[in-house]
Amino acid sequence: MTKKTIGILGGMGPLATADLFQKIIRMTEAAKDQDHIHVIIDSNTNIPDRTAAILSGGADPVPELNASAKRLEQAGADFLIMPCNTAHYFVDHVRNAVKIPVVSIIESAADQVLAKGKTEALILATDGTGKAGVYDRVFEKKGIRTIYPDPETQKKVMSIIYEGVKAGAPKAGRMQELTSDINGFIKKTGTIAVLACTELPLAVTLYGLTGDFVDATGSLAEAAVRFAGYEVRKDL
Repeated sequence: MTKKTIGILGGMGPLATADLFQKIIRMTEAAKDQDHIHVIIDSNTNIPDRTAAILSGGADPVPELNASAKRLEQAGADFLIMPCNTAHYFVDHVRNAVKIPVVSIIESAADQVLAKGKTEALILATDGTGKAGVYDRVFEKKGIRTIYPDPETQKKVMSIIYEGVKAGAPKAGRMQELTSDINGFIKKTGTIAVLACTELPLAVTLYGLTGDFVDATGSLAEAAVRFAGYEVRKDL
């Protein structure tokens, strides 16, 4: 199988982009540098906030998303991945802007849920992802029922994303307190939870987020390794 170059349309946010890149490296079966995948990253921090665009008339992210996609295509990427779940609300615009495929984080997360034998999932995501139904459409087609946090818990999820990881991952005690409340909600819900914002896997190590998870970023990394024509490590 021909080996492909991955293009990461990143910057949404930078830590989440770095997390995806690191997971791709760690998941690739490789014994030396030359065994790893050629990855091109455009960490475009000029892309406007996706949730604000969806919910409150914020600046349209599509022009910058498309500009990044075209840069990556011109630089030699064979396919694109976006480490931002909310940005997948605009994924058709990106696909129309380039001639190379875009591998979906939503699709890869759904496949992971099914691989775990589940048909229901708690979606932990931004308000934009949730209210726009970004996960609902894909998961419904695959026979997975989606459920969401109550409004108070959702506010805490947003705080972890925006005041925590996106704000440079401060170690303030408030983040751990919010996480403790979210952990309690996940346990009470009693179903698998999808970390459906690329900042949330970072909250696992930064703030102690716990539960029976599908890490959407990890699912995308694995899908990208396979799509690029490489083997996924079996000892993970």
